[in-house]
Parts: sequence; C-alpha cells; structure tokens
Amino acid sequence: MSVIDQLRAGQLAGVRRLDLRGCGLTEFPREVFDLADSLEVLDLSGNAMDALPDDLHRLAQLRVLFCSDNPFTEMPAALGQCPRLEMVAFKANRIRTVPAESLPPRLRWLILTNNRIESLPAELGNRPRLQKLMLAGNRLRALPPEMAACQALELVRISANEFDALPAWLLSLPRLSWLAFSGNPFDEGPEVAAMNAVPTESVPWRQLSLRHKLGEGASGVIHQADWQRADGSTQAVAVKLFKGEVTSDGWPHSEMAACIAADRHPNLIEVLGRIHDHPAGTPGLVLKLVDPSFCNLAGPPSFESCTRDVYAEDARWSFATAWRMAGGIASAVAQLHAHGTVHADLYAHNMLWNGEGDVMLGDFGAACFLPRDDEATSRTLERIEARAFGCLLEELLAHCDPVADGERARHALLAQLQSRCMSADIAARPAFAEIASLLSA
Repeated sequence: MSVIDQLRAGQLAGVRRLDLRGCGLTEFPREVFDLADSLEVLDLSGNAMDALPDDLHRLAQLRVLFCSDNPFTEMPAALGQCPRLEMVAFKANRIRTVPAESLPPRLRWLILTNNRIESLPAELGNRPRLQKLMLAGNRLRALPPEMAACQALELVRISANEFDALPAWLLSLPRLSWLAFSGNPFDEGPEVAAMNAVPTESVPWRQLSLRHKLGEGASGVIHQADWQRADGSTQAVAVKLFKGEVTSDGWPHSEMAACIAADRHPNLIEVLGRIHDHPAGTPGLVLKLVDPSFCNLAGPPSFESCTRDVYAEDARWSFATAWRMAGGIASAVAQLHAHGTVHADLYAHNMLWNGEGDVMLGDFGAACFLPRDDEATSRTLERIEARAFGCLLEELLAHCDPVADGERARHALLAQLQSRCMSADIAARPAFAEIASLLSA
C-alpha cells in the first residue's frame, strides 16, 4: 500500500514525518490535517500542486515543508500563519511573487532556487532567525536593504541572477560565512578571464572509456574512466560530465571555470583536461582519480544544524591530524584567493580525507571570482571565507582526542586562530596567506 493510500486509510496516526513526493497530487490532501498533533516534516515535492489551503496553520507542529518541483507561481500566503514553520523549500517551481504574508515568523531556512522571482518583500528583514537563504537561478537585481537587519544570516546563494553589484550591506553581516554570487552580470568578465588564464589540455571524447559511476551531485555525474592518450598510454581518471541546468549553487559552467582557475595544488583534486567533441555537446572535465582510501570528512548540515556539518558519532582524530588537515585546507584556499577565486562552500562535507591527515578540497559548485578591480570588496570576500574556516577549525578541535602536554601550545594557538577567524569584526579576521603561513610551521 502506498503512503498516500495509508494516509487516506487513517493508518499514519502519530507520524512526525510524511513523504508524499511524486504522488501525482493536484491539490493538498485534507487527510494530512488528521496528523496535526504530531506532523513536523511534510514533503510535497514532485507533484502538480499550485496552491496550499488557507487553514494550513492547523498543522501546529509543522517545522519543515518541501514543495519543490511543483507549478506554484506564488509563494502561498498561508505559510505565514504557521506558528512553528522554520524551513521552507520551493525549488524549481514557477514562482514570480513572494508576498510578505507568506513568510513564517520563525523562518530560519528559505530555499527558492530556480524560479522566476524579480523581487523580495522588505518584510524579509523582519525575520531575525534567518540563517540560510538560497536564491540561485532567479531574476533578482537587488535584495531589500531592510535585510541588513538579518544579523544571523550565515549562508546566502544569489548566483545566476541579474545583479550588477553585490549589496554593500550584505558584505557587512557579522556571521556571513558562505556567499555564492557567480553567474551574475558583474561576475561574467572575471569568469571568462579565469577560464583562459590557466592552460588546460583539450581531451577528445573518443579517448575516454567510461567505467562505473563514482558519484552524482547537483551539477553533474562523475565516472571512473580510462583515458587512452595519443602516445598509446592509458591512465585511470575521473570524468565529470555537467548537467547544464542551474543548481542550488549556480551555473555548472561557473563551477567548471573555477575548477580550471584553481590550478594544481596537493590539497585540490587536479584538473587534467577539458573534454571536447562530446556527441551531445555536454561539457566535462577530466580529473585525477582520487585514491579510494579517501572518504568525506563529514556529512552536510541537517535541519537541526542548519549551517553546520554533521559528523559521524565516532569521528575522532589526534591533534596532530587536525593540525595537518587545517594546514592543508588553508594552503589550498590561500592559492584559490591568490588566483582570484573564493570557494564559497568551505565545508567538511566538501573535503576528502584518508584517516591520516591527508585531505583534499573539492566541489567548486559555489565558487566565485573576486572582483580584481575592487580590492576592498575582494579583501572582504576573502575574510568572509575566513569565518567558514573558523567554523571548520571549531569542528576539527571538537573531535580531537585529549591533547598531550607537548601539544598544548599549538592547541592554544589553533583555538586562538579559530576565534580570530570568527570575529564579528570582519576586517580583524586574518587573510588566508597569514593562516597558511602560521599552520605551515
């Protein structure tokens, strides 16, 4: 029996989570209200709905609502009456309008990626708990200046919109750590220049033989492959084929440009070449194959953690390992900044490690290009990324084994660095050149 049939038969009493994805719904099932005393998470994604009932607030315990991949053209006003609603997702709809009345009072996480939104209501600035705002792939030219009051904002995605400049107030938010803005008019020039700055081998598609799939993300699919070079040699590689549509982070072509611009570094996954002559015209990169001993350092944020990664319960390492990982990542990011890019998604879940302190930074989906004609803005963007590094240091230290006497001085130094990176005074945060130098000692 399907979930929708169970719901209609009254067999789901007391559930806290209800998944109605892809059930072919054209309207809200009234039977959901029978779960009002318990339901906290409701997923209506992948249906054919374009409205929610005016009495949605009857779901008094509802905290999370997913309505992605539906044909909504307006964010429903009924959302604003839901007393406990914190996370709202309307990704890949047809939304043009976001009424002020649609904003829940406890809003913490808002996903409106890949819609047709041209403006947002000033009332968004009256949501002091807002931490995460995902707006990539819309038609925005500006954000309401009233949002300067959103002092809790930590992650903002405004890539693939129509901004002519970054809002000045946005760069002054004290907790902002992850800001993606690629694919806007003001960022097009630096992206094109970066693509041409680093020589990249052109790899004919016919030289690649795809093997098994290694993974799939929002922007593309990665396969292991054999690269049969012109000299007759064969090399095992990874091949990433980009999907083409806008993701939560921005355009895949921006990610490709950032990967190429990063250049070689021992703590970055090396780009070996750019694919050409794909039969479907699909863009792609040939990457160095990462040793299978490497795995993700952490998992992505949960609803509860919102902006912070989730680590395995048994995640532990020595202080020496933490220091080594921190140093490797700092060195890689220092090179990115020197090459005119910010990673913009500096998270442990985008890092691979082998259990011994060797670590590699990946996933350039949110990476952006620094405005080299604006030194002050570039410097601020670099120090926004320093706060993300401070969050990483905090997590690395939290999972350390007890520190030996001989390591206490370096432990204190790393804790002090973490505090500096997370300073509310953005200008007081260290640049990554300084961070990398300190950790290389």
